[in-house]
Amino acid sequence: MVLEKRRLGRIGWKASILTLGGCGLGNLSQEKADVWVKIALEYGVNMVDVAPAYGLAELRLAPWVGKNREKLFLAEKTLKRTREGAWSELQRSLRRVGAKRFDLYQLHAVGDLHELKTALGKNGAIQAFKEAKETGLISHIGITGHKDMRVLKKAITECEFDSVLLPVNLASMTNPLPENDFRPVLKLAAQQDMAVIAIKALAKGRWKAGRRKTYRTWYDPIDIGEDISRAVSFTLSQEPVVTYSLPCDVKLWPMVLEAGEKYRKLSANQRKQMIDLAKAANFNPLFPHRGGEYSRARGQIGSGSLIQRNSSHNRCRR
Repeated sequence: MVLEKRRLGRIGWKASILTLGGCGLGNLSQEKADVWVKIALEYGVNMVDVAPAYGLAELRLAPWVGKNREKLFLAEKTLKRTREGAWSELQRSLRRVGAKRFDLYQLHAVGDLHELKTALGKNGAIQAFKEAKETGLISHIGITGHKDMRVLKKAITECEFDSVLLPVNLASMTNPLPENDFRPVLKLAAQQDMAVIAIKALAKGRWKAGRRKTYRTWYDPIDIGEDISRAVSFTLSQEPVVTYSLPCDVKLWPMVLEAGEKYRKLSANQRKQMIDLAKAANFNPLFPHRGGEYSRARGQIGSGSLIQRNSSHNRCRR
């Protein structure tokens, strides 16, 4: 049971095509978390993505990080947008995980241009990221987003991030719109040799009103083994996606791990056929959501650069 490995963009780490998503561990006891981490590692998973927002996940992973630190690529995130907030949360996360450094530290779930401008501006989180890199607390800097691909596109155009994490799934392609179309972001990431981490590969759409939520994922997931295999293959066949982060419910992990083990790259024609099947099955994009944040923030910020490239205060280009 050994998963395929891929180069993690210019970072260079040979990453497993599946990442241990800490979100799935945050509500588990240590005993149960240990079972699932052990299973993932047995499949050859060698990358971990965790965040303070994931409940107790940092603490649940700590024993495994302690025993396997040099074998794991450790990615952490923060929702803080200011220098002070990000620096404080970084220190807390290092203590909770029991690590001396993170291989990758990411701006977590940047949803609109106002957030992005704050994070990249004077006294923004990017300043804490740079200081942490200079002092050896982190090795690489990334960004993640869920709501609006235009915000991520803006971010990686303006700023030299090492990685981007975003939804790459069939549901988005059933009705590709600027908010959910991941392809322009992937194109830019490829041009910059960025590491691309995919999420939400199993999403069919949002939970419908009145439908019982049978999983801890905030979206309605694919939960049939054969269909999971197709969805995971679709996501991992999108270049330059390197790895897909396991979903937020461990009940789905065995089928995803099996799908990763059996993965074979799909042809363009096979990917098109899968999009047609998703449309027929009434998959729907998770975004845009009515009253999207991007349009409101755009009016406040305008379409120009979020940073002054020639300014002595440019904290973005490293």
